[in-house]
Amino acid sequence: MNSFAAKRRFGFTLVEVMVSIAILSLVVAAIYSSWTAILRASKVGLDAAATAQRSRIALHTLEDSLSTVELFVRNADYYGFVAENGSDATLSFVARLPKSFPRSGRFGDFDVRRLSYTVEPGKDGEKELVLRQQPLVMDLDEDEENYPLVLARGVKEFAMEFWDLRVRDWVDEWRQTNQVPKLIKITLSLEHLDNRSRQSVEEVTRVIALTSSGVPPLFQVPGAPGTPGMFGQPGM
Repeated sequence: MNSFAAKRRFGFTLVEVMVSIAILSLVVAAIYSSWTAILRASKVGLDAAATAQRSRIALHTLEDSLSTVELFVRNADYYGFVAENGSDATLSFVARLPKSFPRSGRFGDFDVRRLSYTVEPGKDGEKELVLRQQPLVMDLDEDEENYPLVLARGVKEFAMEFWDLRVRDWVDEWRQTNQVPKLIKITLSLEHLDNRSRQSVEEVTRVIALTSSGVPPLFQVPGAPGTPGMFGQPGM
């Protein structure tokens, strides 16, 4: 009897086993819940960082191209500076681009190209900021038309303001297509879709100075009086 009683003291009852299993299940559930929360928070953080990086790259591309803008007033039909705000905003101009500019390898020695930044619906329903390029006085090729360079996805807002020297203030319309604004303020707001709702996670505003200006017709005529350089200076 004593031996049987000792064996019973070292064993586990069914109730004890079930309680142990229940406690183990709670511990595993807590660990799993914590791990999934960490993974979810990590994904949100990575998505936010990626969105911020995309907005910086998009604005950097805009800044690089706007800093090399060209406009000849006599040929305004080819060089016109066009900007429209709205849900399908558009910014189009001609620039002399460096070889390091995105997709320059496709255009060879055609460094002077028209750039068109537009906001368009993407394949998944999100708005996208895309860039198309075409050499001056040439048609847009099929690849650029159908497969533009996507600079940013989830575009909530792409807004432009222009410094108007006449009123000395910012305006949201630029109707002087044969002139280049001295300053342009661009606001790009991106949003991403998380597990519960769509929310804006990044808004960047940048003021860009355009160092170029429209070249007057007088400066485009070789040999015209007063034209600087070899064509117009006395004695040349």
